[in-house]
Amino acid sequence: MGGGCVFELVKAGGWVMVPLLLCSVAAMAIIAERFWALRKQRICPRNLVEQIWQWAKAGQMDVMRISGLRGSSPLGRVLAAGLMNRHYSREVMKESIEEAGRHVVLELERYLNTLGTIASITPLLGLLGTVLGMIKVFTVISTVGVGNPSDLAGGLSEALITTAAGLTVAIPSLMFYRYFQRRVDELVATMEQEALKMVEILHGERPPEARAAASSAG
Repeated sequence: MGGGCVFELVKAGGWVMVPLLLCSVAAMAIIAERFWALRKQRICPRNLVEQIWQWAKAGQMDVMRISGLRGSSPLGRVLAAGLMNRHYSREVMKESIEEAGRHVVLELERYLNTLGTIASITPLLGLLGTVLGMIKVFTVISTVGVGNPSDLAGGLSEALITTAAGLTVAIPSLMFYRYFQRRVDELVATMEQEALKMVEILHGERPPEARAAASSAG
């Protein structure tokens, strides 16, 4: 029953409903994927900087550990880039961290432009359907007049259905686009803070005790 109603609505909405349906499927897939991909524990695991300090203190900082750190998480990749240059100056470490961070940010923002595009174009597709439906209405009026309302129903239905469908897809797409953009900004800020703390600890500019206290307070 429900499937039949949906099919009838799509049929009544005309060909514009096809791209609208495709946009809705793409938007749902992107939203689900980004919810999974942008989990904080996956992007910025806790206690990575403390673990790095323990390795450094014990003299266990080797290529194998850094390689494992790089593959563990996006934050681990950023920190590993700095560790590969730990014997150089603070500025060199920061430059390598920033370069790795730019690549990580691109990955965090994956598909968000597509979601934003869907939020922008679906109201326009709905408007296009509205215009096409009204054209049909005026064509019927100019041909047979307004004596039979059923002759006008097809065009009016197409106009209203496509408008509603376009807004139904666009509104949640825009909401989640804004939400994920904010989430990415928060994750990037966390990674920057952790990377700076690592640089300061390894270069002796911040005592490890201060780092532990800051971590427990957070």
